[in-house]
Amino acid sequence: MSHHPARAAHGHQLGDHSVDRRMILLSCMAPVVGTGGAFGAWILLKSIAIATNLFWFGRLSAETAEISDSAVGLAIVAIPVIGSLIIGVMARFGSEKIRGHGIPEAIETILFGESRLSLKVAILKPISAAISIGSGGPFGAEGPIIMTGGAIGSLFAQCFRLSAAERKTLLVAGAAAGMTAIFGTPMAAILLAVEILLFEWKPRSFVPVVIAVLVAAAWRPGLIGAGPMFPATWPLPETGWTVAAAAGVGVIVGLLAALLSSLLYRVEDLFHRLPVHWMWWPAIGAVVVGIGGLVDARVLGAGYGNIEALVDGSMVLRAAIVLLVTKAIVWLVALGSGTSGGVLAPLLILGGAAGYIAGLWLPGTPGFWAMIGMAGIMSGAMRAPLTGALFAAELTSRFDALPAVIAASGFAYAVSVLCMRRSILTEKIARRGRHILQEYTVDPLDLQQAGQLMTPDPATLPAGMTIDAALRFFTEEATNRSYPVVDPDGRLVGLASRSDALRWKVGAFDEMVTLADTLSDASQTIAYPETPCGLIADMIVETGVARVPIVDRETHKVVGILSRQDLLKARREQRTAETRRTRFGG
Repeated sequence: MSHHPARAAHGHQLGDHSVDRRMILLSCMAPVVGTGGAFGAWILLKSIAIATNLFWFGRLSAETAEISDSAVGLAIVAIPVIGSLIIGVMARFGSEKIRGHGIPEAIETILFGESRLSLKVAILKPISAAISIGSGGPFGAEGPIIMTGGAIGSLFAQCFRLSAAERKTLLVAGAAAGMTAIFGTPMAAILLAVEILLFEWKPRSFVPVVIAVLVAAAWRPGLIGAGPMFPATWPLPETGWTVAAAAGVGVIVGLLAALLSSLLYRVEDLFHRLPVHWMWWPAIGAVVVGIGGLVDARVLGAGYGNIEALVDGSMVLRAAIVLLVTKAIVWLVALGSGTSGGVLAPLLILGGAAGYIAGLWLPGTPGFWAMIGMAGIMSGAMRAPLTGALFAAELTSRFDALPAVIAASGFAYAVSVLCMRRSILTEKIARRGRHILQEYTVDPLDLQQAGQLMTPDPATLPAGMTIDAALRFFTEEATNRSYPVVDPDGRLVGLASRSDALRWKVGAFDEMVTLADTLSDASQTIAYPETPCGLIADMIVETGVARVPIVDRETHKVVGILSRQDLLKARREQRTAETRRTRFGG
């Protein structure tokens, strides 16, 4: 009889990372996705420019135009309403997925939709975003490009025979590539992928994302332009407590992020109470946007000029206060109405304005503190502290300010997680009945090996035991559901269980037939002392076997047995390590 059962938890050779040749395949696909994300970003920016020129200047042009330069009089209220009506129709009769921030929809597709985005979304999302922003919607292009770039990556992945995890890698690669092309922030785009979209840190996903981002960064100078988006030339504050002051600004904008997130979903709740179809909500919200435009036309559209003025330090106090208050109102109402728009650019403006105002009473230039506020509010609202810090540094090309930027991001993040259960992104998903945990931890089962959790020297049954004796044993003496069956040398022959005994009892059999003659090793499940417990857990789920024999790899002798209860010990030990508090090893 063979002593090498067919189903064994060999897995892969143990190492620090799980990686195979599939990473090479995905890495070869990544340049295509990176190129698609870069061109998708270029198309989106040109579409926004065309829509802006059509709505506000009555001309067909793809040149960049500022809404604040237009002179349309009271039509400033009507134009956002017209654009929002178009979006409402597109959402109702096209696809509901074009509504919302863009990033939550991408997250939901990754976690609950097997990373499958449709061609319809890939086409309608940038069109709706261009109409929304071009008609005065107070949004930026980052949310739409993350959804559009992700759709490009997902569609390309669906052309091949890939797993859901591999499709996720290419979806996120496309999203990060699009963000890189828009803002010229490759490092922040990679960190955004890790902190918000991938929900893992594995070579299989990280390397292709890096390649796609680098390809998009290479395309950017020819498509959109080179250099930082908001270059800053001011000197750093000459004081020893700049980092401490930056942490204080981080606390302020962290509280602001929590307030904005709470208000956003309160506004959304109000729209849900309206006695009209959701198709009309964006148009209703656009009335507030138009009125805000009457107060200050700079709150309309993406508002990248506002960010530039804040970083330059060229905005007066009154203008900064009006921008902060008015932009917050129109953005909260517009986004709460369910139109197509994003959160990043408005957050940068609001955090930048808050930091700018605080900076008027702090050492250094207000533009420096505007950058600090931008990093902090992005970190606090999106729960992405590393992304927030690197994003602000790359946008301004001021890496020498990183200590202060990191302080603001870290403290804003701390305040945010203490004040809000969920981020401004995940709250939307939670309201659809989905729970997301953004804390990344190593599975305790992947840290433990079978030899550490198994019950050593388990009770066994001899291979020469007859079926009649085995029946009496399971009826009168057995305390477990199954037992390893071993030969005289202690080598595994099979696994006898209560279900086997029931089958023998109701069937016809020769009482003198032994367990060795009856058991078949064709479907036997085994593992080795060095096998990761995570692999054994997967095997238990796949086979339904509740107890897995652990055998020595060389001699094939049974050295232990691992049950489902044993696997739960790993989780209990992890929980104990997190909650048990001691002093000096006591």
